[in-house]
Amino acid sequence: MGKNILLIGFMGVGKGALAREIVRCDGSLYALDTDDMIESMTNTRIKKIFATAGEEAFRALEQKTAQWLAGNVSNAVISTGGGFYKVKNIKDIGTVVYLKADFDWIVQRILNAPNAKKKLKKRPLFQDIERARSLFESRYEEYERVADIVVDVMHKEREELAKELLGEVGCRS
Repeated sequence: MGKNILLIGFMGVGKGALAREIVRCDGSLYALDTDDMIESMTNTRIKKIFATAGEEAFRALEQKTAQWLAGNVSNAVISTGGGFYKVKNIKDIGTVVYLKADFDWIVQRILNAPNAKKKLKKRPLFQDIERARSLFESRYEEYERVADIVVDVMHKEREELAKELLGEVGCRS
């Protein structure tokens, strides 16, 4: 099986957009999104899973998704939810890449998006900005600890990031 690239980082940092750009640059890969996979598996939106079943149930669905990815997927760029870095078998899925950015930069990225209200609404843990900041501060060191590669994404164009990342992963395959 070919190696996967697993993008981790705080919600709103641009994991999904970068995954699609990497696939555009390297046609031998395809993009997957763990949140989309969970929504398809449960036929329920992430926000509703959090509201009705709670965060613990959602984390169990992430682990189930991680198990499936590790055993069934290759040659993919996988964008993940902000807490996916906690799955037990993350290193079995592929090369783990932390997309690093400051909290305020992430907030501005979301607020400046053409569909800002939609982006904020689909992130249940981002509804209280100070709570989100606290969550960010509790996670950033863990992201770095789990990652094989750390890429600073601030103030860089997606195409530049995609090429940089493909070069990094290519050197480690």
